Amino acid sequence: MADDYYKEALKLAQKEYHHCVAHGMSPCLPVLDDFLPSEKSTMGIELGLVQIPAEFIVGTKTRGRVNAFAPNFMPMLEEGTEFSDKWKRLCEAHLTEGIRDPIKVYEYMNRYYVEEGNKRVSVLKYFDALTIAANVTRIMPEKSDAEDVELYYEFVAFNKVSGINFLEFSKKGSFAEMQKALGKEPNEEWDEDEQKEFSAIYYYFRKAYNQNGGEKLASTVGDAMLTYIKVYGYEELKNTDISDIKKNLNRMWEEVKLQDDEEPIEIKTDPSEEKKPSMFSWILPLAIPIPQQVLKVAFLYDGTPERSGWTNEHEEGRLHINDVFGEKIETSAYSNAMDNPSEVMAKAIENGNKVIFATSPRLVQASLRAAVEHPDVVIMNCSLNKSHRYIRSYYTRMYEVKFILGAIAGSLSETGKLGYVGDYPIYGQIAGINAFALGAQMVNRRAKVQLEWAGVKGAHEAAQALYERGVHIISSHDTAPFRKDKRSNYGLSYIYKGENEMLAIPVWKWGVYYEELLKRIFDRTVKEEYKNSSKALNYYWGMSAGVVDIEYSNSLPVPTRKLADLLKEGIIHDIISPFVTPFTTQDGRIIGEDVKALNLEQIISMDYLVDNVEGTIPRYEELTPMGKATVDTAGIEKSQDNASEEAEE
Repeated sequence: MADDYYKEALKLAQKEYHHCVAHGMSPCLPVLDDFLPSEKSTMGIELGLVQIPAEFIVGTKTRGRVNAFAPNFMPMLEEGTEFSDKWKRLCEAHLTEGIRDPIKVYEYMNRYYVEEGNKRVSVLKYFDALTIAANVTRIMPEKSDAEDVELYYEFVAFNKVSGINFLEFSKKGSFAEMQKALGKEPNEEWDEDEQKEFSAIYYYFRKAYNQNGGEKLASTVGDAMLTYIKVYGYEELKNTDISDIKKNLNRMWEEVKLQDDEEPIEIKTDPSEEKKPSMFSWILPLAIPIPQQVLKVAFLYDGTPERSGWTNEHEEGRLHINDVFGEKIETSAYSNAMDNPSEVMAKAIENGNKVIFATSPRLVQASLRAAVEHPDVVIMNCSLNKSHRYIRSYYTRMYEVKFILGAIAGSLSETGKLGYVGDYPIYGQIAGINAFALGAQMVNRRAKVQLEWAGVKGAHEAAQALYERGVHIISSHDTAPFRKDKRSNYGLSYIYKGENEMLAIPVWKWGVYYEELLKRIFDRTVKEEYKNSSKALNYYWGMSAGVVDIEYSNSLPVPTRKLADLLKEGIIHDIISPFVTPFTTQDGRIIGEDVKALNLEQIISMDYLVDNVEGTIPRYEELTPMGKATVDTAGIEKSQDNASEEAEE
């Protein structure tokens, strides 16, 4: 029997050899010593005896046996050799009592190179072993800003707390996302039962994923599994069999394929000028025509209009579209949706709503699952930089207003000491801080912006901390407090002896936004955008679309108001950009070389502060519970607890 197995293994080796030669690839196993200095091996970290993924064993430590195996580790030497006899004896041992002796390997960049036990690897790979016992020495690469190195350090940190070594991702931040998706704190260690349970779930998920065609994608099983968990949750995945996982993957396959895209997001900067003639045809994207039927539109709020300024502004937007569209639409509002988001979303759909606006980034997971399971419903989530195929996100370029507020503040300050109260370190927020600082610096080269965070101290406490340091001109909340509260700061104000004098305020025009979005649904623009793109669609509109604006206090000096109006007109007509390079970050990096504006992707993904900001981006553990919940769904990468910094070298 061992003779037959060797013959079959030899055929597999020859097939692999000829395939590699035909495609211009090396027909031999890679050798670690060929591309890594041998002295690095002596500085390795001993991991002890570990079960390692057989598929990640890719080469040998030295050149000693490199010609004896094809790249798939199948044997290349003909029968009758001493090598073939040993291979057959190992084969018989495996079939009768199992191969017990561990191999010895070096791990580099999550790939394993065999020093002792090449034939054992060959036999076990032939029989499709999932894991192989090995004594492992880990060799850490030099730290650099190369994406693969940064991703590897994230893996090492995850491996340290989880003990999982078979999970791979193609995008930075995914290991931390998986840890959170499983309900764990960043550095919380897994127990043995959790490791075994996750391993079992991973391998039956992988089977369902590959049966669906996942092996053809460039993204990893880990990418797909994390995407699946974002839709259905880990607890549900644990209780789902392979056939149902396949069905669910079929429903959300475009979401899975999106992970293959290096640039998965397409940003829509302004509403379309052209409107198709069939404006009220009532044909919804991904839906059948519903002639002569009132369109039902639901708004999901994470709070109530009576207690939240943010929710109240969206509620005013809902009332606006009622006035605009009259009997053609019927709207409804669902407050406190975060109490049970999936249940509230299901209720809104059950009540016949064909368009749903989820007005908080914390509602994104419930939005995504509902969109996957109800493709006839248009679901939009108020958030930024979301790479989800089945829902659209929408947000405003508030940084344009912040740039003008910064210029106003800088022109009015004699000392150059300004204050800024940020909410949470989420996408869009960092751009607002930097735009404010650059606007101030543009008119006042001495301008320094001291930064505090409402998501750490509370809004009033943050503003008070600034005031106690002698800062009187402060930019705070973008939305007005619904309840009259003298402690609440709003917009740009001058604070002195406990009194707030309003200077200028940002204005969110959600009514205009919702009106334009509904028009795009009515005239089938949304449907056409979906058909013509394979990416996630993010609407990111600004002053040119009329969805944000600025209002001035009567006390604002006329020359300052003229300056602000000039900047506003320049931004609307794309003559002025808040982010014209070059400028310098806090750590001395120069952003850009030529005089040109940053693109929207660069603005959205900002994870640094410019050099005239005094303060830092808070770490995850510093945030309030509400701040953590918001960052979990919309936070920039730097706001997460980067456990990879603690990985052992």
